[in-house]
Amino acid sequence: MTLRGATTGDLDAIMALERASFPSDAWSEAMMAEELSSPHGWYIVDEEDDALVAYAGLRAAKGAKDADVQTITVAESARGRGLGRVILRALLDEAMRRDAHDVFLEVRADNPVAQALYVSEGFVELGRRPRYYQPDDVDAVVMKLDLRARRSADVTSDAGAHA
Repeated sequence: MTLRGATTGDLDAIMALERASFPSDAWSEAMMAEELSSPHGWYIVDEEDDALVAYAGLRAAKGAKDADVQTITVAESARGRGLGRVILRALLDEAMRRDAHDVFLEVRADNPVAQALYVSEGFVELGRRPRYYQPDDVDAVVMKLDLRARRSADVTSDAGAHA
């Protein structure tokens, strides 16, 4: 596993994975290109055997107190090995570097695996957006992580580990 920053040169591979993972509601190529080139975005990819197997993005304007996980996508062939957690933690680390206080995300209500990952990393459910994911009529679960509390917990656990 080698995470690296995504570039516009990754757009075709990202879009292939996007369409395979989200056949009914994939982002458009123009939307993804804009995300990759935005100064407020931070996108990463992972490759195995010269094939892109995951990508993820964070939107966190410098100086803003909140950040948003835009997407985390792992190819079906690479799931179940902890890659999603590694990627999520990389996004959270970047949000901390950008001095965000809170991280928000939406996750499909019919994706319990992703929801469990987010809860295990400290996210809490704030509410639901009915029929958010179209055309599937699937609700979005809105979640939030308090990064300041996470940072304090990390410092406390690090201090205990070195005592």
